[in-house]
Amino acid sequence: MTTLNTLSGCVTRYDPQALPVSAAQAIVLQWVTPLAASERVPLADALARVLAADVISPIDVPAHDNSAMDGYAFDGAALETTLEAEVESAREASAREAAAGTLTLNVAGKAFAGHPYTGAIAPDACVRIMTGAPMPAGCDTVVPQEQVKCSGPDNGRIAFAAHAVTRGANRRRRGEDLAKGGVALRAGRVLRASDIGLFASLGLTDVEVKQRLRVAYFSTGDELRSPGEPLDAGCIYDSNRYTLGAMLKRLDVEAIDLGMVRDEPAALAATLKLAAERADVVLTSGGVSVGEADFTRAQLQKLGDVAFWGLAMRPGRPLAFGRIWSGGTPGAGHAALLFGLPGNPVATMVTFYQIVRPALLAMAGAAPQPVPLIPARCEAAVKKRPGRTEFQRGRAHRGEDGQWRVAPTDSQSSGALSTMSEANCFIVLAHEAAGLDAGDAVDIMLFDGLV
Repeated sequence: MTTLNTLSGCVTRYDPQALPVSAAQAIVLQWVTPLAASERVPLADALARVLAADVISPIDVPAHDNSAMDGYAFDGAALETTLEAEVESAREASAREAAAGTLTLNVAGKAFAGHPYTGAIAPDACVRIMTGAPMPAGCDTVVPQEQVKCSGPDNGRIAFAAHAVTRGANRRRRGEDLAKGGVALRAGRVLRASDIGLFASLGLTDVEVKQRLRVAYFSTGDELRSPGEPLDAGCIYDSNRYTLGAMLKRLDVEAIDLGMVRDEPAALAATLKLAAERADVVLTSGGVSVGEADFTRAQLQKLGDVAFWGLAMRPGRPLAFGRIWSGGTPGAGHAALLFGLPGNPVATMVTFYQIVRPALLAMAGAAPQPVPLIPARCEAAVKKRPGRTEFQRGRAHRGEDGQWRVAPTDSQSSGALSTMSEANCFIVLAHEAAGLDAGDAVDIMLFDGLV
């Protein structure tokens, strides 16, 4: 069997048991259909949701010209008048000395945020102003309070060097941040805390977001036991289901935990059909390699369509991807994408982050935001053969010169889940690359913002 990739009008045939990672990512995204349904939610419930439509600002932000700092607001024309007068009166002084003229102003009043100064201001006057307070009529410049000398009763007079500020300094203009009618945020954004604050600053109380993606997940294997249960001979605790649940929680999807399924084809088929009925995406772990009790791939072929079932990737080679139907045959009932992830815990995490996560975000309606790769220097030799992409676990740090450096964890076993807790990045070794010597350049993918 071959898998067809029709990107950019080209047809490329791949071995479905050794698909390059980049090709697998492209094929998965070709199969994804973003959710169309949306809903309005209160701002307090909008964090990590996907914005369904552009948000248009109903007001100017800021709503008025205001001061960027504590100081004194005045008409900046006085600066030009003062400097011209100083130059005229100091004909025998150097130009540099003449430019150091002093501007003296009377303090006419005070302006605070929420309490603007509304009186008239004479050309030789100013207003004591606080950060965020509206600029008084006729004022366009603010001199910081640290640059003035106060004198007279109640500090009613100030003086400062005329060259200390330029006209228009320290003034935030109306609509400078956002203009009324402008786009505040574009559809497809995964909302962050700053975005929630931005909406609140616009006076919005709710926002239109995509409905949550429904993702069902379960583990397979007779050897699995739930934490808290006694371990029989040859059994292990099921970590993958808890790991998948946590990774899905970070994506703010509606996660449906279907528990553990034994290595029985009928039980697996029933669970897959139930998952396809209830969810948009189904994730399984285990059962996709070539063992006699690995049934997931076979059931995928019976219940739906197979796109590929293996990657040129380490860890994570045994990964099945396709579509299944709740009715048990292609086209019958509700369809769901299925990712049959490897059983080894590190391989489960790596394939989730590199293949599944981008697909879930795209299906949820999020605009593509690739995780950035950061250049680093490898502090130890790394073994690797060309022909597969590797995501080795690494410990990265920044040196005194600001350059990133990375060293691989002691173990790169796909069963050593502790190394994922020990590491803080993936060392990304490209498909065509060979091994590295100590000191070689390499790309890393930091866990911060990913895991």
